[in-house]
Amino acid sequence: MTTPDERRYSDEHEWALVDGNIVTVGVTQFATDSLGDVVYVDLPEVGAEVSQFDKFGEIESVKAVSDLFSPIGGKIVEVNSDLLTMSEKVNEDPYSVGWLIKVETSDAASQLEKLMDAAAYDALTAEE
Repeated sequence: MTTPDERRYSDEHEWALVDGNIVTVGVTQFATDSLGDVVYVDLPEVGAEVSQFDKFGEIESVKAVSDLFSPIGGKIVEVNSDLLTMSEKVNEDPYSVGWLIKVETSDAASQLEKLMDAAAYDALTAEE
């Protein structure tokens, strides 16, 4: 799978997709391939505040438990509740049905400057 160009990426293998002041967050295909089959996702409550690059949850696979770090800061306005009973959606399509949270932010542009574009992320993952 190719890395979608319209998103921004963190060193921790999360992505951010901006739509106005709402940013959808998920994990990358590289992350899901590394994790293996996802069996559980622990997500925060709607209304919680998250800071850029801070932990907001955990993702558990048959191989390991990994922390989730938000590539963007703001207020969580939606969580993908489907993942509570169908965590395999993260593996099926991490860039669509496998999204994790939606964050409302007032300064997306300045925060996105701290993230990588698809080409830079592909270069990072080629090294790993």
